[in-house]
Amino acid sequence: MAAPRKYSLELRERAVRMFRTVDPKPQIKKLAVDLGVHPKALRGWFRQAEADAGERDGRLTTDERAVRVTLRNENAQLKRANDALRTASAFSRPSSTRPGPGDGTH
Repeated sequence: MAAPRKYSLELRERAVRMFRTVDPKPQIKKLAVDLGVHPKALRGWFRQAEADAGERDGRLTTDERAVRVTLRNENAQLKRANDALRTASAFSRPSSTRPGPGDGTH
């Protein structure tokens, strides 16, 4: 299976601008061929542009997606830190339940 192709931001913006300003709307398949872009990618760009403009419900905006990625990364980092602390605390526990020196008992 081929790796997904990366398209430039300029190409995306140009394609969205063309689609939104041309009347009548071009067929997505024809526009995709003209631009050398896969139709599914082009359709996704249009939907994302609509979400960013507040014209489409049920889809995160680009900013919301960025925040979501940041929060996922922070959450994963916190989980790793908690696991490390949990592991470290297991090694620092006393090996018996008898009181020892320095534990505050007489």
